[in-house]
Amino acid sequence: MKRDKVYGPACYAVAISPDNKTCFSCCSDGNIAVWDLHNRTLINQFQGHTDGASCTDISTDGTKLWTGGLDNTVRSWDLREPTQKLETYEFNSQIFSLGYCPKDDWVAVGMESCFIELFNVNSSITEKYQLQKHESSVLSLKFSSGGDWFVTTGKDNQLNMWTTPHGYSIYQSLEASSVLGCDISEDDRFIITGSGDKKATLYEVLY
Repeated sequence: MKRDKVYGPACYAVAISPDNKTCFSCCSDGNIAVWDLHNRTLINQFQGHTDGASCTDISTDGTKLWTGGLDNTVRSWDLREPTQKLETYEFNSQIFSLGYCPKDDWVAVGMESCFIELFNVNSSITEKYQLQKHESSVLSLKFSSGGDWFVTTGKDNQLNMWTTPHGYSIYQSLEASSVLGCDISEDDRFIITGSGDKKATLYEVLY
């Protein structure tokens, strides 16, 4: 394995394109750096956030990049025309986590304020939901591969599991310290979390 070192602004989050050719990194200066993974070179930079870009996700067809920022906005970028910023969505709190639903046109954001908001990005639909079970910042968010549910984790030591899009609570767990990140297996059978006490916890999803 070859490791390259690149020096620049702090990197808060990364996402890799579905074809594994491109990496997008969210930087503390608000920019999104675009990397060619094969040649290990910086090939583009998206500018838009006025504060740190904190989280990101890519649509399942690889055409749109979603980014959340500490400037209280979510932005979408058209990867077919990288110079074009599609939309900007404004919120009342800093965005700490974000996910794009692989099934429908839903985006979920986890905020510093402890709220989760889901909104439909289809221009003909105006549905929007606000969820609250966390008591502190929502640090990570991940949709299942099927898109029927998603999980969030928080500074309040909680893992929560929700239905898409209405946000009915279907599971909750309390860990020993802040839950900093999470991921879901490709077959939606397992959830893994990483927490501030240097532990990883594996959950089995039973239907």
